Formats: sequence, structure tokens, C-alpha cells
Amino acid sequence: MNPFADYFSLLVLAIWLMLPVALLGLAGLSAWLKSPLKLNHCWRIAGWLMVLSMGASLVVALLLVIQPRLGGDSATLATLGRSLGLYPNGIAVWMALMVAFVGWVILRFADNYLNQDPGRDRFLPWFLATIASVLVLVFTNHLLILAGAWIGVSLALHHLLTLYQDRPQARMAAVQKFIVSRAGDALVISGVVLLYLHYDTFYLPDMIANDAARTGGSLKLDAASVALALAAILKCAQIPFHGWLIRVMEAPTPVSALLHAGVINLGGFLWLRLFPVFDGFTAGHLVLLVMGGMTAVVAVLTMMTQHSVKHALAWSTCAQMGFMLFEIGMGAYTLALLHLLAHSLYKAHSFLASGRTVMVSAAGGFPEAPVASRLFWAGSTSLVAALILFQAPWIVEHNVVFGALLVLAVAAAAMGIPAGATAAVKLRLAAMAVSLVPVYSLLHGLVGPAVPVHEGLVVPTVAYASGLTVVGMLALFSLLILLGARYRTTRVLCAHFRQGLYLELPFDRLTRRLAAEALSVPSMFRRIPHHPFKLEERS
Repeated sequence: MNPFADYFSLLVLAIWLMLPVALLGLAGLSAWLKSPLKLNHCWRIAGWLMVLSMGASLVVALLLVIQPRLGGDSATLATLGRSLGLYPNGIAVWMALMVAFVGWVILRFADNYLNQDPGRDRFLPWFLATIASVLVLVFTNHLLILAGAWIGVSLALHHLLTLYQDRPQARMAAVQKFIVSRAGDALVISGVVLLYLHYDTFYLPDMIANDAARTGGSLKLDAASVALALAAILKCAQIPFHGWLIRVMEAPTPVSALLHAGVINLGGFLWLRLFPVFDGFTAGHLVLLVMGGMTAVVAVLTMMTQHSVKHALAWSTCAQMGFMLFEIGMGAYTLALLHLLAHSLYKAHSFLASGRTVMVSAAGGFPEAPVASRLFWAGSTSLVAALILFQAPWIVEHNVVFGALLVLAVAAAAMGIPAGATAAVKLRLAAMAVSLVPVYSLLHGLVGPAVPVHEGLVVPTVAYASGLTVVGMLALFSLLILLGARYRTTRVLCAHFRQGLYLELPFDRLTRRLAAEALSVPSMFRRIPHHPFKLEERS
């Protein structure tokens, strides 16, 4: 590239970096200002900063695409970014676009939702601090900064979860989340230190470039993979550490949307960012595969038996995070990134439109078709999908487990064909269900170039066996719940699944006990408003 192109690229990267810094500065300013008029200006400026962040991310994406086509070195942008502490690659661009877009949507929603609300002025600074911390986590090429941003995200989010101090259950759940997050922080720091001890550097590009150190493997790498896997499990609210996720639903809807659409995904992003530093399939992969798969099965079935819209959404998040970690454990990193992005957009919409969902649910749904008809259409569409994948196995990266999952998704979509539909309508709905396969293929092709090369990953037989077991259990129990409500045995099964099989109780009781002790203070002290861990003497 010529000097002008280098200067332009450096300018774009500098702007890309300065936008989260500006958001953090605006958060401090909005916390200091008292004038309602000036605070309204801060809301508008925050929206424009997020729009600019999306624009800068698109320009970075364009530079990543056109550099090789203009005869330049594809690593030039990464070299320029290193001087600014950035690691600009496809995953960072997709994540930055998603974070800025979802943040912008939630901010616009919260501007109206929190109008005349006493928590409105406290919401903005901590919301902006959370978004800025996530962007720094996404951008950085230094693992110590990544660990610091990881901690900053959960600390800022804690203040949002305790926005309403007069709700004791909300405070209790927030402190439970605080305890879980600190355990996750310790695991991330341990993983980063172990990686440093192995590679002798904190710079992620240097670790990835060091093929000799990675290929050799070591006990430190295996221990780091397990520590980071457990950190991802805690961040993504996987069973049995998921109790806090169900209880933080007392937070305002914009906070719930931010948590479920953005923050909870960071466990998956951590692995998508760091998997190139490991030597193929590690012990951490196995932990993600087993824990994520178990969570996906239990959480999907629990979600299907919920009556509360918000609780169903919370269990849906738990299940989707389980699927994402399961996919990472199987080495399907492109699928995991696509899952992360799609879940963020879907869950932000689901929470922000939850009021409309309640109204639609109250109106009642379409009558269900007879069991035989539903099974016929589900079986027919899944057979067509299986034939497509048999002819084009590259769609699922030649992985039979993910082929089975995609076929199961097609069958589940076809099971929803309502009674009374004409033959033409049924055929159209069946075609829409089968179209999930080519649509997934197109999205896979769009997102795939962003993911580092990982064709050399060899998944062991035990992982395939575990994956097929998870898919089989999911299909069997889902069918029992959908079709067996008339039987006493399945009604009992549904009653237990409605409580998540009580798997959260041991860990939940421990964290509730610790949270209760943290929230109990001597009578001579009182709490500083909106700072649940800070005390001051009574006058």
C-alpha cells in the first residue's frame, strides 16, 4: 500500500478507537451533569456516537476486504492497529457492528421507556460505560486489557441491575450475579496468566503467530483452556450456575435487553477470539461441549413449559448460549459466530417487544393440527433437508452433528403448521421450513471469511458421540413435551422441567447465602443510594 493509504487506514483505526473512549467520557459527563436539558443532549450525542461507531466499523471492514485486492498485504491493517493497541479482523468488525447497533436501538427505546422515570439519569452513564467496555474488549490486542474490559463490563452492568434500590429481590439477584461474575473474573485472569507463561507475551497476534509454541502444547495451555471454558460457562449462565439469570428479570426492560442481547454473549466471543492460540481440540473444548450441550437440552425443554414471557425469554437465552458453547466445543466456530450475532439481534427485539408478545399471547394462537399431520410434515421436510445436506455436506462443514441439528430445526419449524391450512399454504410453510438450509448456507458464506482458518481441528470420536447424544435427547424430549401433554407421565415431566429440574438449587443457595450476608449491615450504618456495597455512618 502507498503512504496515503497507510495514513488513511491509521486515521480510520484511530477514529474506531476514539469512539468507545468518547462514550466513556460522555458517561462521566452525564453522571456529573444535573441539568435535564444538558442530559437530554447527552442522550442524543450518545446515539450519534454509536452511529459513527457503526460507520467506522464498516470502513474498517471495507479496508479488510479491498487491501488484498489492491495488491497490499492483508496483514497491513493489523500491523497499523498494533501501534494503537487494536486487533482489527473480521470477528472484531462483526462484533463491533452488532454491539453498536444493538446499543443504539436499546438507547432509543430507553429514551422513551424511561421518560419521567427516576432511574433515567442513572441509566445513561452506566449504560454507556457498559457499551464502551464491551467495545474495548472487542478491539484490544492485549490480553491484560481484555481481562480488564471483561471485569469493567460486569461492574458497569451491576449498577444497571440495581437501578431500582427499593426492590429487594432485584438487589439480591444483582449481588448473586456479582458473586458469579467475580468468580468468572478470577478464571479469566488465571487463563490470561497461564497463556502468558506459555507464550511469554500478552499480545494476542504474537501468540497466534507463534506456531512452534502452539503446536508443542503444554500443561499450561490445557489449564488455560479449562479456566477460560469455565469463565465462559459462568458468563453465559450455564447450568448449574444459571439461577441469577432468571432472577434479574426485575431490572428494567432496556437493561434486560442489554444483558441478554449483548453482555451474556461475551463468553462465546472470548473463545472465538482466543481459539487460535490453542493446539486443536483441548480439555476446554470438552468442557464447553458437555456443559453447553447439557444446558441446551434442559433449557430448551424448560423454556417450552414456561407460562411467563420474560421467564421463557430468560430460559431461551440460557439455551442459545448452551448451543453456542456446544458449537465452539465441536470446533464449528463460524456457526458459533453466526449464532452469536443472530441471537443478539433476535433477543434484543424479543425483550424490547415483550409487551406486544404478551398481548399476542393473550389473543391465543392458531389451533394445532392433528398429531399425525404434524409428524407427516415434520418428517417430510426433515427428509428433504437431510437429502440436501447429504449432497452438500460442506454446508455444515462435513459435521454430522450439526447436520442433525439443522435437520431438527427444519422439523421443528414444520411442526408449527396450523390446523385448517389449505394444501397450498401447507406446502408454502413446508418450503419455508426447508429454506432454512440454503439461508443458513448463505449466512455461513457471509460470516465465514471473518473466522480464522481452523480446518486442521480434529474432533475426537467421544466428542461426536456426545454431540449426537445431545441432539437425540433434545429431539426425544421435545417430542414428548409437544405431543404427550395428554398423558400423566409427560405432565409430571413438564412440571419438573418447568422448574429447570431444580439443577440450580445447590449453587443458588450458596450464592443467596453469600448475597444475604453482603446485604446485611449493622443498624448504625445505612446504604448509600445505588451503591449496594458502600456504607456510611448514620448521622
